[in-house]
Amino acid sequence: MFSNKANTIFLDVIKTYKVLNTVAQPFINKYNKDEDLIAHLLYRKCWIDTVQWAYEDIIRDPNIEPVAALKLKRMIDASNQDRTDTVEYIDSYFLNKYKDVVVKPNAKINSESPAWTIDRLSILALKIYHMHLETIRNDASQEHKDACQNKLNVLLEQRVDLSTAIDDLLEDISNGNKYMKVYKQMKMYNDDELNPVLRAQK
Repeated sequence: MFSNKANTIFLDVIKTYKVLNTVAQPFINKYNKDEDLIAHLLYRKCWIDTVQWAYEDIIRDPNIEPVAALKLKRMIDASNQDRTDTVEYIDSYFLNKYKDVVVKPNAKINSESPAWTIDRLSILALKIYHMHLETIRNDASQEHKDACQNKLNVLLEQRVDLSTAIDDLLEDISNGNKYMKVYKQMKMYNDDELNPVLRAQK
């Protein structure tokens, strides 16, 4: 199933990042895009999410210097754009994969494209990884560990449900029961023509 492949890649990404555990480390994709394009895209997608998770932790340091915080905010903005672009590349992969499917007359559209559901699965992998760490923290109380274990159980159940939903969606698209219709995100805040503050600087 597709979700098994995605979840395996996501966990590999997180574990690989945690070896050095720094946002400054270089990104090396383990998958060649010419040999396995979707694996290449999934690996990149989760790497972006993993680095951004670290960014979000760092920027919440109450003692962070304002200049450093502003620099980090710019990095988070760039990461968000990279994340959106990668999601759209994943949707392009599926559009191409299913381009010859004959859509049935009563076919329906899904509320989310496949890639945006996969985006949620990638972020869920990070939540599960970090919540698990909270259940085994040596410096945490048993009460904290138990509370985090309860949260982890919910997250694991959520992963099963979301994985099933993704596999079902892809199967429905492949047999023509649903069809893909992708809208570009059209983010406005990064565009120097659409953001009034950026436009005023020109």
